[in-house]
Amino acid sequence: MKNRFNTYDIICMVTELQRLIGMRVNQVYDIDNRTYVIRLQRSEEKSILLLESGNRFHTTQFEWPKNVAPSGFTMKLRKHLKNKRLERLTQLGVDRIVDMQFGSGEAAYHVILELYDRGNIVLTDHEWTILNVLRPHVEGDKIRFAVKEKYPLDRAKTNYDAPSSDTLKNILSKSKPGDNLKKILNPNLEFGAALIDHVLLENGLTGNMKVSPDPNKGFYLERDLDKLVIALKQAEKLMDDAKTEVSKGYIIQKREERPNPDGSEPTFLLTNVEFHPLELMQHRGLPRVEYETFDRAVDEFFSALEGQKIDMKTVQVEREAMKKLQNVRKDHEKRVSELEAVQASDRERAELITRNQQLVDSARLAVQTALANQMSWDDIKLLVKTAQDNADPVASCIKDLKLATNHITLLLSDPYQHSEQEDELKPMLVDVDLSLTAFSNARRYYDQKRNAAKKQQKTLESADKALKSAERKTKQTLKEASAISNITKARRTYWFEKFLWFISSDNYLVIGGRDQQQNELLVKRYMRGADVYVHAEVTGAASVLVKNRSGEPVPPRTLAEAGQAAVAYSVSWEAKVVTRAWWVWAHQVSKSAPTGEYLPTGSFMIRGRKNYLLTDHLAFGFTFMFRLEDSCIERHRGERKAAPVDESASDTTSVQEDEQEIVVSDGEDDASDKEDSGSTSDPKLETISEESKTDAKRDLSPDTEKTETEVARNEDKRGVTSEKEKEEDEKDKDGSSSDSDEDSSEADFPDTHIKVDHGTGEVITQSKTRTISEMSDKSDGTSLSFPSLPKKGGKKPQRSKEQKQTEAKQKDNGMKRGQRGKLKKMKEKYRDQDDEDKELMMKVLQSAKHEKETKKAQKKAAAAKANKPKGPRGQKIPAPAPVLLEADSDQEPEPDQEMETTAGDADDELLSQLTGCPLPEDELLFAVPVCAPYTALHNYKYKVKLTPGTSKRGKAAKAAVQVFLRERSATARERDLLKAVREENIARNFPGKVKLSAPHLHKHKK
Repeated sequence: MKNRFNTYDIICMVTELQRLIGMRVNQVYDIDNRTYVIRLQRSEEKSILLLESGNRFHTTQFEWPKNVAPSGFTMKLRKHLKNKRLERLTQLGVDRIVDMQFGSGEAAYHVILELYDRGNIVLTDHEWTILNVLRPHVEGDKIRFAVKEKYPLDRAKTNYDAPSSDTLKNILSKSKPGDNLKKILNPNLEFGAALIDHVLLENGLTGNMKVSPDPNKGFYLERDLDKLVIALKQAEKLMDDAKTEVSKGYIIQKREERPNPDGSEPTFLLTNVEFHPLELMQHRGLPRVEYETFDRAVDEFFSALEGQKIDMKTVQVEREAMKKLQNVRKDHEKRVSELEAVQASDRERAELITRNQQLVDSARLAVQTALANQMSWDDIKLLVKTAQDNADPVASCIKDLKLATNHITLLLSDPYQHSEQEDELKPMLVDVDLSLTAFSNARRYYDQKRNAAKKQQKTLESADKALKSAERKTKQTLKEASAISNITKARRTYWFEKFLWFISSDNYLVIGGRDQQQNELLVKRYMRGADVYVHAEVTGAASVLVKNRSGEPVPPRTLAEAGQAAVAYSVSWEAKVVTRAWWVWAHQVSKSAPTGEYLPTGSFMIRGRKNYLLTDHLAFGFTFMFRLEDSCIERHRGERKAAPVDESASDTTSVQEDEQEIVVSDGEDDASDKEDSGSTSDPKLETISEESKTDAKRDLSPDTEKTETEVARNEDKRGVTSEKEKEEDEKDKDGSSSDSDEDSSEADFPDTHIKVDHGTGEVITQSKTRTISEMSDKSDGTSLSFPSLPKKGGKKPQRSKEQKQTEAKQKDNGMKRGQRGKLKKMKEKYRDQDDEDKELMMKVLQSAKHEKETKKAQKKAAAAKANKPKGPRGQKIPAPAPVLLEADSDQEPEPDQEMETTAGDADDELLSQLTGCPLPEDELLFAVPVCAPYTALHNYKYKVKLTPGTSKRGKAAKAAVQVFLRERSATARERDLLKAVREENIARNFPGKVKLSAPHLHKHKK
C-alpha cells in the first residue's frame, strides 16, 4: 500500500496548493508527534493544511482528532506563524522537500517539510537559521539539524532532465546480472517508480524486463535503447506539465473476497491501495475512483484508512470463521475416509490369513517352538535369517519379529490370484498374534472391521448435527462482525469523552480531568462564566466542571454528584475514606499567582468563599448510554429534567466556611428534628450541625458542668445564630473595632494557601479563620444555617448568668502554679498606666509586631498549622489535592451572580442524542460506556454498582458487560452495540479497584 509522496506527487500538490498563497495562519494544532494541522483563513475563505513528516501534505475537509494539550513544537509554530500570511509554497529543487514561507522581509519564517527517509519538519527565520526542529539529527559529518544551525539549502537536487543515450548506456553497464529495468533506473532518476513503469509500458517496455545480451530475452541494449530514451523524455514532459496544470486524482482499489457460509457466490470488498495524480498504464483494468483534483483524492485516501482498517479486520474475522467451518467439514470427511480405509484393510488382512491358514500356523509353530526351547530373541532372529537364506518357504514369509508384543509380521499374498475371482488381494504385511490360531487372528481383524463400521455410522450420524452447529456459529460470527464493523464506523467520539464525564440526574454535563494537564485544559478552554468548579481537599482529587448551559443556579443534587465524583477520583477511593468536596463559581477560579509565587500545571487560585458539600458514600455506577437516531430523539426529550432549585435546601446542602467541623446526621434524626422545629425544608436532604469545641471536655469530671451552645432554626429558613454570635454581631454593627483597614479585611474572609509537593506529597497549609458572625456580616444579608443534631434527652437549656459566673470562678481557682505571681507583678508594673497610655502602647506593639512578621515566618506558621489534625471529632482528613487556593483578603461581600448565559443549544442537542433507557422501537447507532455516581443512574436500563474493592477494573468491566448481555429485556441490537464497544474503553473511567454489585451476580459469574 502506498502511504507517502514521491517526487511527481509533490510537484502536482505544490502546483495545486498555490491557491493558498495570501491566506493567513489562524491556528496550529498537532494530531500526533508527526502530524500537524495549520488553519488558514482569508476573509470568508477557510482552509486546513495538514502536514505529516516524511509522508504527505495536503488540505483536508475532515475533522481530525487533535491532541488534548499542544506540544512544544506546536507552541513554537504558533508563536512565530500566527497571523502571518503564506507568501510562498515551493519545492526545493527537485528533492522531496517543501518550503512554506510565512510573512515577508525580516519577519519571514520558513516551515520546511522533508518527505524522504524518516522525514522532518524544520522552522527557520528569514536567514534560514533553525529556530526549532521536530527531529534533531546529524547527516554525515558536517550537516547538523539543530537549533541555531543554518539549514543546508545546497544539498537539494536541481534538475530531473532525462539522461542521454550515452548516460543510459553507462548506467545500464553498471547493473548487476538479474536486475530488472525499473530497479536500475529508479535510483538514478527523479521520476519515481510509478511514473517510470507508466512511460515504459506506453513504449512497449516493462519495468520487470532484465538487461540481457540475448536479443530474444529481456531488454536488449542495441534494440531497445531508443525506446527507453523516448520513454524517459515523455516522463520529463509529464513533470514539466505538472508544474503548470492542476492534476486530477485517482485512487486505485483492490478487491477483497468475502466468503459466504452457505457456499453461495462470495461478495467483494473494495479497499484503497494507491493514490496517483495520473491514470497510469499499469493500473488499467483495476477498480479505481476518479476525483477532480489530486488534493481531494489524497484527502479521501488517508481519511478512509481508519474505516478501511475496520473493514479489513472484519474480513479477517470472516475468513477465520469460514476457515473454522471448512476445518470442521474436512475433519469429518477425514474421519469417515480413515474409518473406511481401516475397514478395507482389516477385511483384506482377515481374508489373507484365511487363505494362508497353513502357512500362518506353521510360522507360529516355528517361533513358538524356538521360544519353548528358551532360545534368546537374537538367536531366534539368526535362526529365521538362516532359514530364509536356505529358501525355506515358511521363514521367507516372516518379515519381522515383534516378540516384545508376542507378534510376528508376515508377508501374505493371495495363493488363488490366478483364479477367476474379481477381487484379487494384493500382497500385504499382516501382524499375527502368536497366542491365537490363524482363524482366531482372522476373527480379530473381522471384529476390528465391524467396530470401524460402527464408528463410521456414528460419525455420519453426528456429522450433520456438528456441521449444522458449525454453520450456525459461523453465520452468527459473520453477522456480528458485520454489525460491529458498521457500528464502529458510525461511532462518533464526543469531545468530552477524553475527560472523566457523566450526565447528572438534572441533565447537566459534568466533566473532570484525568491528570494535571487535563485539569489545566478544562479551566482554560472549557470553563465558562456560568459553570461551577468542584474540587475536594484530598490528594489526587479531580478538577470537576458542571457545564451550566442555562445560566440558572445549579441544583443541589447535581452539585452533590459532582462533589462525589471529585472525591471518588482521588486517593479516597483506595483508602475508603470519605471527605468533603466544595464548589465555587467559574469567576472565582484564576491562574494568576500571588506576587513571588508560581502555580504549577493543574493548580489554580480560588478567590472568595468556598461552598462545602455534604459528605456522601463512595458509591459509583457503571452503565451504557445509547446514541439515538435523529428521528427517535423526540421520544426521549426531557427524560432527564432539571429539578427546580430550592434555595433553602441548597443552604443546608453546602456550608460556606473553611474551618467548620461538621457532622452528617442520619435521615431519621433529621426528620425528627424537623418535626420539633417545625421546619418545612426537604426531609430528604441531610443536615449539618456545628460541634462545640468543648465537646471533648464535657464528661471529664462529674463536678464540671456540661455546657452546650444550642443552635436552632428560624421559621423564615434563614437560620439563627447562638447568643454568643448575636452579641458579636451587635458589637460589629456598633463599629467598636479600632483595627486598621487591613486587619479588618483580613477578618472578613479566610486566607488559605495550600501547597503540595508533587514529588513527596507533603502539604503545607496556612489559614486564617473567622467567626460565624463575621461570615454572616459579610454575606448577602443572611446568616448561615447550621441545623443541630437532635439529642436523646431533648433540647438542653441555655446557660444562665450564674452558671457563667461559677464557670469563671472555677477557671480562676484552677490557675496553675506561678500564674498568680506573674499576674501580681504585671498589676504592679502597669498600675500607673491609664486607659489612654494603654491604647497608645498597644498600637505601638501591634505595628512593631507587623514589621517583624516576614514571609518566612508566615510559612513556618503555616507549616505548624498544617500538622494539626482537623476534621469532625478528630477524624483524619486526607491530604489536599494539588491545587493552590487563596481567598482575597480585601474582597467585598459577594454580590448576586450575574450568570453568563452561553450558547448551550448545541450541547443540549448533544445530550438529547444519548439515552440510558432505550425503548424497543428506538433505532440505536452505538453505545457509550459511562461511569457516574450511582444516584445519577436511577432510571437507566443497564447498571451495576461500584464500591471500593479488590477487583481489577478490566475484570470488573467484563463481568458487568456479561451481566448486561444476559439481561432478559435486552434486544439483539442492544447486545450487538454492547459487543462493539472496545474493551480498552469500557473500564477507562473506573475510579480504581472496585467491588461489583448487581442482582443475581453470582449466577452470571457461574
